[in-house]
Amino acid sequence: MAQRKRLGDLLKEAGLISENQINETITTKREEQKLGDALLEKGYITEQQLIEVLEFQLGIPHISIYQYPIDPSIINIVPKEFAQRNTLMPLNKEDDHLIVAMNDPMDYYAIDDLKISTGFQISPVIATKDEILQTINKQYNLKDENLEDDITDDPNDAPAIRLINQILQAGVQLKASDIHIDPQETKVIIRYRIDGVLRTERTLPKSFQNSIIARVKIMANLNITEARLPQDGRTKTTFDRKPIDLRISTLPTVYGEKIVIRILDLGSALTKISELGFNKINDKSYQDLLNQSSGLILITGPTGSGKSSTLYASLNYLNTDDVNIITIEDPVEYQIEGINQMQVNNGVGLTFSKGLRSILRQDPNIVMVGEIRDSETAEIAIRASLTGHLVFSTLHTNSAIATIPRLFDMEVEPYLVVSSLSGIVAQRLVRKICRDCKTEYTPTDMEHQHFNKRGLKVDKIYKGKGCNSCQGTGYKGRMAIQEILVIDDTIRTMMMNYNSINDIQSYAWKNGMIFLVDDGLLKVKQGHTSIEEVLRVAQSS
Repeated sequence: MAQRKRLGDLLKEAGLISENQINETITTKREEQKLGDALLEKGYITEQQLIEVLEFQLGIPHISIYQYPIDPSIINIVPKEFAQRNTLMPLNKEDDHLIVAMNDPMDYYAIDDLKISTGFQISPVIATKDEILQTINKQYNLKDENLEDDITDDPNDAPAIRLINQILQAGVQLKASDIHIDPQETKVIIRYRIDGVLRTERTLPKSFQNSIIARVKIMANLNITEARLPQDGRTKTTFDRKPIDLRISTLPTVYGEKIVIRILDLGSALTKISELGFNKINDKSYQDLLNQSSGLILITGPTGSGKSSTLYASLNYLNTDDVNIITIEDPVEYQIEGINQMQVNNGVGLTFSKGLRSILRQDPNIVMVGEIRDSETAEIAIRASLTGHLVFSTLHTNSAIATIPRLFDMEVEPYLVVSSLSGIVAQRLVRKICRDCKTEYTPTDMEHQHFNKRGLKVDKIYKGKGCNSCQGTGYKGRMAIQEILVIDDTIRTMMMNYNSINDIQSYAWKNGMIFLVDDGLLKVKQGHTSIEEVLRVAQSS
């Protein structure tokens, strides 16, 4: 406890946080969580600030592990599990001193343990958590790559199991959303999708291919002998005491089966409405929509735009004892206590439309349909919302307003669409500027033009220079930009009169609707993201 207090004191003396913030963090953090990690999670400090304070106050140097010469012979001194558990990495030895990169150089218990187990004096240096975890994976994996001789085609072989565990663990630590196992002619490439961008992290010998594919299939209960047809499965596992759900998809390619593993972190799944990143106006509009007792609310956007997070946060917000919430999904991504979730199963004829019909006989208050894929599902969902149910669903459209003609195209009676629709949220995900290397600059004429076009004035905007913390990309993490079209009586009349999209857009604009690009530019102005990111995902309309 004294040790934790010391870190708090250092940060308080540096003027970075207040006594209240420390006390609040201590009372709300998870039991095993360190104070520094909890403060970072809450956004009270950045990792860079934490490192600078420790470096200055304790006189311990901060290094970049990526540029540090690591002595591979000393890796055997410290077991991988110990290194991971305590977020530290042995780097080198000088005489009787072991130089160890630590995320928390005030973790005296870990330092004492190392001293006793290795017989060396310990000289800590400071490095970022991500750097340490990635270096552990890389260096200990290199050590394990001598497994090459051991790996056989038997998927139950310990080396194959260990290899898949390493690949999964790296994915979780890198906060990847997907892991791609790509067979090529002479090798197998392992890629991770981090903040929406794919990155190659490892290359494995072709001889590993059969055993790792078979191992993944066993984990997901898939048919090992079937290599000619695509297969889908899922499995649950735990890393660092966190429950992780894995969705696994296989695809036959000319060089063997390609596997994509989607990582669903069950701990971070259930965001609150306040964490969805709505601006003040949109937040109020969305809360008003949620508090209606009936109507149809649609969340739209391409695959990977965070629609599921918004849906689950909404259901979580509405999940009280006095309502019956039922969902039909394909697949059920996150299981929420207190909500009845049903999985589509086309194999036995349980489609969205069939499942939805059954749901309506179960006396629900709130219904969530994973996706409206055909006119039959659209019609039942719309009729359900007209008979006193609050119905949520998703559609793949480019903007909130473009959803209206899409519903008309689905051959649902226009008067049904008009009377049922309450609101449409369109969203995209943009990468957030890394807080550790964020720098302000004066916008160029072209950048000024984008702001002027939307009636916004701006003197300075921000970008990430690139640092160890963000792997030189300038970005770390993602956030949503949104637009919300609330369907009022005027829009209903316009829909009934088949007014053009442009007419509805002009009316919405005049009535203060914040379009995707506007919300994006506001978030650029606030320093959350860059103008390139916003223009990448939202066409300036």
